[in-house]
Amino acid sequence: MNPVATPPAATPSAEPPPAPGREARRARRSRWTAPAAGVLLAALTLTGCAGTAVGDAPVPPPPPPTADLTAEDLDTWLDGLVPAALEQTGIPGAAISVVHDGEVLTARGYGHADTGADGGDPVPVDADRTLFRVGSVSKLFTATAVMQLVERGEIDLDADVHEYLDFTVPTSFDDDLTTRHLLTHTPGFEERIADLIAPEDTEIDLRGHLVTDPPEQVYRPGTIPAYSNYGATLAGYVVERVSGVPFEEYVRENILEPLGMDSSDFAQPLPGDLRDRMAGGYASATGPAGPFEVVTAAPAGALTSSATDMARFMLAHLGETGDGPTLLAPETLELMHAPGLDADSLGALAEGPRMTLGFFEENRNGRHIVGHGGDTKFFHTHLQLHPEAGTGVFVTLNGGGRGDIDSLRLRESILHGFTDRYFPGDPGSQGTRPTAAEHAAVAEGVYESSRSMHTTFLSVLGALGGQTHIVAREDGTILVTPGPETLEPTVYEEIEPWVWREVGGQRMLTMRVRDDRVEAIGYASAFALLPASPARHASLTLPILALSTLILLAAALARPVGALIRRRFSLPAPTRTARLPRALRTTGAVAVLAALAGWALTLTRVMELEQVSPLLLRALVAVQWLGVLAVIPAALVLVGDARHRAGAWRYVTGALVLLGLVGVAYFAAVFGLLSLDVSY
Repeated sequence: MNPVATPPAATPSAEPPPAPGREARRARRSRWTAPAAGVLLAALTLTGCAGTAVGDAPVPPPPPPTADLTAEDLDTWLDGLVPAALEQTGIPGAAISVVHDGEVLTARGYGHADTGADGGDPVPVDADRTLFRVGSVSKLFTATAVMQLVERGEIDLDADVHEYLDFTVPTSFDDDLTTRHLLTHTPGFEERIADLIAPEDTEIDLRGHLVTDPPEQVYRPGTIPAYSNYGATLAGYVVERVSGVPFEEYVRENILEPLGMDSSDFAQPLPGDLRDRMAGGYASATGPAGPFEVVTAAPAGALTSSATDMARFMLAHLGETGDGPTLLAPETLELMHAPGLDADSLGALAEGPRMTLGFFEENRNGRHIVGHGGDTKFFHTHLQLHPEAGTGVFVTLNGGGRGDIDSLRLRESILHGFTDRYFPGDPGSQGTRPTAAEHAAVAEGVYESSRSMHTTFLSVLGALGGQTHIVAREDGTILVTPGPETLEPTVYEEIEPWVWREVGGQRMLTMRVRDDRVEAIGYASAFALLPASPARHASLTLPILALSTLILLAAALARPVGALIRRRFSLPAPTRTARLPRALRTTGAVAVLAALAGWALTLTRVMELEQVSPLLLRALVAVQWLGVLAVIPAALVLVGDARHRAGAWRYVTGALVLLGLVGVAYFAAVFGLLSLDVSY
């Protein structure tokens, strides 16, 4: 699937010129967030659409002015790129299929489906037989199923989705929640990742998954692109309710079997005839294969398939099934591949890449391209269609490689390299507008992703590398750090009012502005950046947290260390007043340190999609509250020292400990660490 990712959207960006003066200093200050941003990206890419990135990736050779899209040329190009890339990154294996003009142009396997790290013999990837988990590419099948029922008149895209449900989805706005919103990732839900990947023996209960602890609706439907596994799963349940058969059965009978996709299934675990053909999924370049991943949000990411089966699906979406059955009427395919929302709901965000009814717009070189990416813990996939050229490309990998984003880089190298080689073109005119400097000044600020956690303790991820800084440059361009699709600083210039293009590249930013304030910045079809409140700025909150933690660590160690020193040198014990408040203050400092350590370990497990006990989370919240309550005795100690004229050293240390407790309490309050609701 993809938990929290964006599709490849453009060429690798050129290294931006050095930022002069003020923006250089701000860029340096923001770079400390990059490592945490990488961890966050890795966590969120599960069951969602993974963000593109550039860097020291294997890139295809510069494309010639034109190249004929033939099987011979394509195979030669892929054979020159993929094996070397797998070797360089440590990704075990890959399968690729390409369709063009109604036929499968190539289907190739590279590397190993089984590396032999578990003790057996290595098994090479076979494009026809080897099966891969395709993650959020599964959502294309869910959307196709919805559109089949739309075509039959059984679902109205713009009717309230509750007409098709047997439970009520909690909403925060009076606006209807529609199926169109679900397919375009604009239902307004915050992110949820708890129990997204379950143990192998887990029995899937689609309705139970949806009704148990649903996410908050934090945006008005149809207005903010915010990738949502919950929304996609809800769309799958609509299919189940309207059709009257389980979702997996509907897809099997109405999509997989008609297309002859007999190597594909949403079943978890796989049927026996498919189980032995499953590729191993590898978390590291040298370790053993991981277990079969059970995706609880099945319509959002549970499909298993082969490269040749995915070629059949691409041909069907291109309307190229020959005399075979069609999935959708030509007019429905056209509707599904066109933007699903317009400026009436998205405003200026509609000037950039948008969601179609299930696909991401991934246009390149001025050409219409739609696609979808998908990531699980172990598998990394992307599918792209060129509808006007009758072409489709499918890429899947069974490992992430040695680096955090190696799989993203490799997929981008293949997909972008393919387009540049066989469909070169002009990405569009560029040139900075007269309004650029004024608009750049308005855009300057700190932003967070719309795909985020608002009401849970995971909102802390916004501070730990999840913030983007935009700095206005003297020439009217803007410096974006880290780049929302690159994790690297990227320079953009304004080419239309509030529309910005990457300098030397093709990535786009669109800004919706009201009363000289940016409301949202669109950067990929289902993703946006939203202004972060000043209270959440990492440049403020993380230094406060770090300094407060050091103070409280010193306070917690002061008494035992002092006792050891006095015992070693036979020194008299100091005279102390307010012994109970002092003891409570020290207890509070220890509680804060224990809570912070607990949260750090918890976040590590959550970002690896490991389950965390609600009892543990409640215990952490309780301990965190002890630290907040310790502010009271800390204040009493400081007042008592002042009344008894205990001396400047006591005043300073007492004030510092009080400020340390207040600082951590502030951080905990801002980022949800005090919330009694421990869902995530």
